[in-house]
Amino acid sequence: MEFQSCVKIINEWDIVAARQLGRKISKEIGFGTVDQARITTAISELARNIFLYAGTGEICIEKMAEAGKDGLKIVAKDKGPGIKDVRQVMQDGYTTSGGLGAGLPGVKRLMDTFDLVSSVEEGAQGTIITTHKWVR
Repeated sequence: MEFQSCVKIINEWDIVAARQLGRKISKEIGFGTVDQARITTAISELARNIFLYAGTGEICIEKMAEAGKDGLKIVAKDKGPGIKDVRQVMQDGYTTSGGLGAGLPGVKRLMDTFDLVSSVEEGAQGTIITTHKWVR
């Protein structure tokens, strides 16, 4: 499936727009309501992190088909300051925003795959998180 749609994350309303797009596309692909909720929760968390920590970025959603299975690829990217300690950020309960600390570990649990690449080096700063979810 050659389909990709992106939402620029600039303000809080863009988080809502990214969630709505994710729900719409996941429903079109054939995800059940529980997985649609998981996907929109993951998108919301990723978009919220972009807004809070990087200022701006984008969420891209792509339909996938592989070995007779349909799925969704979500890429969250920004050019923010990067994540200094990825291991710490991936610990349950860790938070810098005063939230519940479900954050990125929660996204990892909600999705089938999770990959995080982040750079704090001058001129190459930013974070890219790629996740996948397959229709069961």
